[in-house]
Amino acid sequence: MQPLILLACSFAFIIVQLDVTIVNVALPEIGRELQAGVSQLQWVVDAYTLGFAVFLLSAGAVGDRFGSRAVFLGGFALFTLASLACAVAPDALTLNLARAVQGIGAALLVPSSLAILNAVYAGDRKMLAKAIAWWTAAGGVSIAAGPVLGGVLMSAFGWRSIFWVNIPVCAIGFWLTLRVVPAIRHHGPARHFDLPGQVLAIIALTAFIGAVIEVHALGLTHMAVIGAFIVALVAGVLFVLVERRSKAPMLPLRLFKLNGFTPAVLFGVFVNFAYYGVIFILSFYLQTVRGFSVLHAGLIFLPLTGTFLFANIASGWLQARVGSRQPMIIGGLIGASGYALLAVFGISDSAGFWAMLPGLALIPAGMGLAVPAMTTAILASVERSQGGTASAVLNTARQVGGAMGVAVYGALVATPATAAILSGIHIALGVSTALLLGGALLAVSSNFNQGEKLCHS
Repeated sequence: MQPLILLACSFAFIIVQLDVTIVNVALPEIGRELQAGVSQLQWVVDAYTLGFAVFLLSAGAVGDRFGSRAVFLGGFALFTLASLACAVAPDALTLNLARAVQGIGAALLVPSSLAILNAVYAGDRKMLAKAIAWWTAAGGVSIAAGPVLGGVLMSAFGWRSIFWVNIPVCAIGFWLTLRVVPAIRHHGPARHFDLPGQVLAIIALTAFIGAVIEVHALGLTHMAVIGAFIVALVAGVLFVLVERRSKAPMLPLRLFKLNGFTPAVLFGVFVNFAYYGVIFILSFYLQTVRGFSVLHAGLIFLPLTGTFLFANIASGWLQARVGSRQPMIIGGLIGASGYALLAVFGISDSAGFWAMLPGLALIPAGMGLAVPAMTTAILASVERSQGGTASAVLNTARQVGGAMGVAVYGALVATPATAAILSGIHIALGVSTALLLGGALLAVSSNFNQGEKLCHS
């Protein structure tokens, strides 16, 4: 029964991660049909990641109150309805609102799926590490396969098909969950829904990401941009104050004092900032600068898929022997090498696929090694009853990092000039290289001993 439960949880992560990247190759066509500019197209990606990020922490509290299985099923249902709304959206605003609701559905799915795995494999930390590696592998392959699948679907059926495909996948996940996943409830006292913290988190993150997106179009000195940054700062400060004083905060700040917790979270932010941002701008580069068809552009991303799978599996094997630190260090260094090779050899107005291949293969190989180890380190650093909250904090930080990556890197290429686009991509890849090197240094200097002992226990 355990493998089927893992399969049900993996279905959820597949659909959540797939919708992060499947839209990237569709953005130029969406822009043409819905008459949307670059900033609106950035929101097609970021509305989803923001909806995901700002409701993740509250989703953990909802799971504690109503049970992980019930919330898991609710996430599948909401994701299905939002995908339907995306598929029939008549304009960019409707599409972006539906994407935000999709993100909320994703927020219900991810913490509950990890809470289910944490409960099912509670007696065997080695098996938990392996299960998380397989769960991460499923999401890693889907996030890498997104551009490829998007290219195939769009070339045959148009951009709306990338949302229609979610419906049968969600239906299978829903049915499998009903059949094999037991009712799992939090054994401690249920946490309260932190409404003030939730509202402040939404305001702070939306204002900040919106300001970053609009900087290129409006300018840094525009009153709307300045005002959004001020709102984000004020709401962010208020959020921290509210969480510090709350008896049941959505973000327990004490978690950040635990050994290895903060470095692992920062590592996740660096990884997602680099990866989400680079995938976004590469899609524009391939179709706008190089003039490739949507199918050709999607197929170029194919190397991302295979190395994710093998690296995720290798990560579970490696963690069981040496703990979390080494896979994070090695993964960070491999990922940094991939971004650097792509910058030096893979991006120009004439570079071919073989010049891009080493970078495209190494980037997911590094992520595939590091991300499962990072997730295991987070879960191993907290009490079992806090597993859902800890995973929600990690995934919230990662989604915020991804949204920021799309906003910042998107601004670098929001220009019709080919030379400026190429320059922006090289800057982005240089930043990504530095971020992955920084993540590796964080792992070197951090204390993951507790997580390593738990992996061996």
